[in-house]
Amino acid sequence: MRRYGLPRAARSRCSRRSQEDDTPMSNNQQYPRQYDPQYDPYGQPPPAPVPQQQWSYEAVPSAPEGWGSRGSAPDPAGSRPSTGLEMPTRDQASQGLEMPTRAQRRSRSPIIEPGMQPAAITAVLALLLAGGAAIGSYALLVPLLVLQAVTAAGWFRLNGMWPARQGIALAFMGGVVADVALLVAGRDNGPAAILGTLGVWVLLTLVLQLRSHADPDERMYGLMATVASSALAIVAAGHLAAEPDAVTVGAVAVAVAIVARALPLPTVVSVVVALLAATGAGIAAGGITDFGTGGAFLGLGAGACAVIGHRVASYDFPSRFVHMTAGVALPLAAAAPAVWLLGRALG
Repeated sequence: MRRYGLPRAARSRCSRRSQEDDTPMSNNQQYPRQYDPQYDPYGQPPPAPVPQQQWSYEAVPSAPEGWGSRGSAPDPAGSRPSTGLEMPTRDQASQGLEMPTRAQRRSRSPIIEPGMQPAAITAVLALLLAGGAAIGSYALLVPLLVLQAVTAAGWFRLNGMWPARQGIALAFMGGVVADVALLVAGRDNGPAAILGTLGVWVLLTLVLQLRSHADPDERMYGLMATVASSALAIVAAGHLAAEPDAVTVGAVAVAVAIVARALPLPTVVSVVVALLAATGAGIAAGGITDFGTGGAFLGLGAGACAVIGHRVASYDFPSRFVHMTAGVALPLAAAAPAVWLLGRALG
């Protein structure tokens, strides 16, 4: 019986193969049995070993007290590296102290009326207008140009736009053009000269603002300020278009009304006193000139417009420079239409 169930020849071949596997390798062939990092079959040098990064755990420097960390005292100078945080300087600290003061000031009424000094300057300029009107048109032109220049500058400063040299120059040139047009056309064509100049200047201002490269909001704000300033400077030329006696009566009434308005009285009482004073000044100036008793109504109208202009110059926390420009010029500029209209109606 066969031992493994296979032919004898097959068993002999299997035994010979097992004996060959147990014999050592010949022909000096050696095969690495594990990975050798120095072994490179292509003959290239092995790569340099990468040094391992050493991590150190150090305490992170904390910020000084008052800058985001609570209860940590600042270290002495040079004890730790700079963290990029700096203590506030003296100017920054003073600004921080001024913030509550500004906030308290902003919480009060935004109306700060000009004092007696701007009122005195307005009175002097009004008397110059009255004297120039009594002399002639060219004598009236000199104080009128001063009034138009101060009006243009004051309106821009009142709106917080300064220096705004181009806008002030444009508004003042509008007033000068209106004066020249009135001198050429005469008093009879005064409304046409003033309205024509105003229309041309509004169009010119619009074209110049469209050519600007500023932001749309800034262009709109500049357009409105320039148009308003130009309109006030041009409307102030109404003193040149009105009758000389009406200009004299109206200017005297404005001078008295503004001085009375600057008296340290309650607002309502001050306004009533200013209107009564303007009416009395109109009566007195009308008696001196050929205007007659109509000077009372002219003085009342001019005084009311002057009080309105005085109120406008007092708005939105104006500075002293605003008081010395807009506070001086706006009462006289606002009274110009009333002087022209009432002078034509009552004269």
